[in-house]
Amino acid sequence: MSAGSGTKAIVAALLANAGIAVAKFIGFLVTGSSSMLAESVHSVADTSNQGLLLVGQKRAARAATPEHPFGYGRDRYFYSFVVALLLFSLGAVFSLYEGIHKLTEPTPLTSPLVAVAILVVAIGLETYSFRTAIVESRPLKGDGSWWRFIRTSKQPELPVVLLEDLGALVGLVLALLGVGLTMITSDPVWDAIGTISIGVLLGTIAVILIIEMKSLLIGEGAAPATLGVITEALAADPVQRVIHIRTQYIGPDELLVAAKIALPPALPVAEVATAINAAELRIRSAVPAARLIYLEPDLDRTPV
Repeated sequence: MSAGSGTKAIVAALLANAGIAVAKFIGFLVTGSSSMLAESVHSVADTSNQGLLLVGQKRAARAATPEHPFGYGRDRYFYSFVVALLLFSLGAVFSLYEGIHKLTEPTPLTSPLVAVAILVVAIGLETYSFRTAIVESRPLKGDGSWWRFIRTSKQPELPVVLLEDLGALVGLVLALLGVGLTMITSDPVWDAIGTISIGVLLGTIAVILIIEMKSLLIGEGAAPATLGVITEALAADPVQRVIHIRTQYIGPDELLVAAKIALPPALPVAEVATAINAAELRIRSAVPAARLIYLEPDLDRTPV
């Protein structure tokens, strides 16, 4: 998948969150609801996050330089990691602070129906954004579960947008419950509880994203299935066996492969070069993402 394969989902989420953020802030100013304020900050954070993801894609597309000979593909991992940190700091921490503050000093809501109307519209917009992210992610997900896709995807933007949109939808439902229960019971404590719940939700999502993006940022190798395909592609005549192999993603669409291969001891130098070129061609045909391949010929010293 290309660097821009998740751009549609990112743009859809950015536009939806920008509009929702404005509406939520208006709702907070009218009602004084802490749940609305927490959701407003959440939407502002999400809008900023999608902007950062687009910046990451653009910077990752820069050509390689002598200082960065393998290019800038990991910029996408870095900006996705920053997004996870912002989601935690701006979204989760602020929501928890605001919820605890309103829990200790409850404030009655004014015009709660305005908040309900805004939240219902926001749920519709977030549903559209979430659906777009699902459609964009499905070709990459394949037959595996969504959780497996989030854990194993080498393309960071789609898992980030998926979890952000899911968190936004659940957060809106929690805000709606908080405001609704406050209307029914005339007890603003429910609004504060809804705000705290939103903070816990965002914190959980942020921690998941931080863990996954950190793993990608420091370097992940090919999945076992992909590694098996590469090894099988290597082990064809005259290659006797693969002595050892190392892989690492230096970007979502670029896999580095380094392997030591055993060749017959009497093979002429010209035929060694031909064997290596043929092996590289087989790997690239089997795994197109394997763009950087370094093969070291050696003798098979396995004891007989």
